[in-house]
Amino acid sequence: MSSVENGHRWGVDELVAQLRELRLQSLENRHRREHPPKLPSRKVLSHIVDNIGAVLFPNRLGQPDLTDEGIDYFVGHTLDSVLRELHRQIRLELQFIAEQQDLTVDSDGRATEIVRQFAARLPAVRALIDSDIQAAYEGDPAARSSDEVLVCYPGITAVIHYRLAHVLYSLGVPLVARVISEVAHSATGIDIHPGAQIGDSFFIDHGTGVVIGETAVIGRRVRLYQAVTLGAKRFAKDDNGMLVKGNERHPIVEDDVVIYAGATILGRITIGHGSTIGGNVWLTHNVPPDSLVSQGQNRTEVFAGGGGI
Repeated sequence: MSSVENGHRWGVDELVAQLRELRLQSLENRHRREHPPKLPSRKVLSHIVDNIGAVLFPNRLGQPDLTDEGIDYFVGHTLDSVLRELHRQIRLELQFIAEQQDLTVDSDGRATEIVRQFAARLPAVRALIDSDIQAAYEGDPAARSSDEVLVCYPGITAVIHYRLAHVLYSLGVPLVARVISEVAHSATGIDIHPGAQIGDSFFIDHGTGVVIGETAVIGRRVRLYQAVTLGAKRFAKDDNGMLVKGNERHPIVEDDVVIYAGATILGRITIGHGSTIGGNVWLTHNVPPDSLVSQGQNRTEVFAGGGGI
C-alpha cells in the first residue's frame, strides 16, 4: 500500500488540517502568528555544557588522546567555539523576551556582553567545582579517587550543570539557565533550580529525587542524600488569584549541615549551622544551630509464649 493510500486510511490530511488550525490559534492567542520567535535549543545547550566541561577538565572530560603540549590548544579552540554557540543561544532568548514584552533591544550586543562576563567567571566556577569534588571524595568512603567522583557521580554532574546555569541566571538569561539545569535533571534525577544559591564544597550523595527550589540558600560544606526536598510550603497569590513570582519561599540551610535521605524541608525556614536532619523528617519550622532532628523512635518489644497479646 502506498504512502498516499495509508494517508487516506488514517485520515492524515484531516489531522494535519486540524493540527494546523490549533497551532495557528495558539500563536494568535499569543500574538505571534506571523513570525513566532525561536527558542534556545535544548540539544545545542546540552552540547555546550559538555564542551565547557571538557574545557574545565580537559584531562578527564576532554579528548582521550590529549598530550601535555596540546591541552592549551584544545582548551582555547574548544572554548572559542563553544562561546560562539552560547552567544547564539543567548541571543535567541533575548529576542524571545523582547518580542514577548514588545521591546526593542540590541540582542547581539547584549548577548556578547553576557558571554564575555560568563567566560570571565569560568575560573571561579572551576574552583567551586573542585571544592565540590573534594567534598564528595572526603564524604563518601566508597570513592577511591577524585577522578572517579568527577566521571562517575551523578551529584557532580548535576552540580556542574548548576554552577554554570547559576552564572547565566544571575547574568539575566533565566531560560537558557533553566534548560541547562533540566538537562542535568533528566540525566541524573537531581532537580536544582539555577536561581538557588549554593556555597562551596557541596555534596549530593546518590542524589536521585533531590529537589532544590529557586530561592533556596545553601551554605558551605553542606551534604544532602537522595530524595531530599528543599521546597516551598505554600504558594502566595495576588488579588487576581495568580501565583506571586520570585518571593522567597524556600529554606535557608547554613554551613556544615547534613540532611539525610527522604527529608522534606518546606518554606522560608532556617536550618542552623552544624545541624543534622535525619531521614524521612518532615520539617516546616526553624532549627537552631548544632541541632539533631529525627523521627520519633519506634518501640520494639519481644514477647514469648503469647505474652503481650
